[in-house]
Amino acid sequence: MNRTFWYLIALLLSFCVDSFGFTKYVTHNLNLRYEPNAHSYVLTVIPKGTAVTIEEDCKCLWVPVEYNGYVGFVSTKYLSRNPVSHHFKSNISKRSKYKTPYRVNSNRVRFYTNVYGNCVQSPTTYSSKPVGATALCRDGTYSFSQNRRGTCSHHGGVARWF
Repeated sequence: MNRTFWYLIALLLSFCVDSFGFTKYVTHNLNLRYEPNAHSYVLTVIPKGTAVTIEEDCKCLWVPVEYNGYVGFVSTKYLSRNPVSHHFKSNISKRSKYKTPYRVNSNRVRFYTNVYGNCVQSPTTYSSKPVGATALCRDGTYSFSQNRRGTCSHHGGVARWF
């Protein structure tokens, strides 16, 4: 019963939160990178013309994006407010050597701006501990908090710090 209750709450919240965010369109086949820099390894390629949702329409060089179960960063110079007409297939296979050992178990990864002004991934369910996780919440999600205050506060509190 408790697990079903939390699932229904999460589902309801996902419908409420999905109305926020900004839709951008990929102008070229775009590398989804593990870290926000051009030297970070490529998780996958987002095809030209794909619509992606970003949480903040900022003047950042890099923004976090969730695409096809992967969570990473894309360069904002390849994102447009206007739809792109042509779709091209990626040259990089989804089974490339850069694939991470874990996949996102939720439909959408969310981000928030923390007290330091950094864009941080909200607690998310993964099949195993992802790189960068700072805590395991009591509801089974992994937190990426950069400040212990309030970590996992809407997820039953912290079960374990990393």
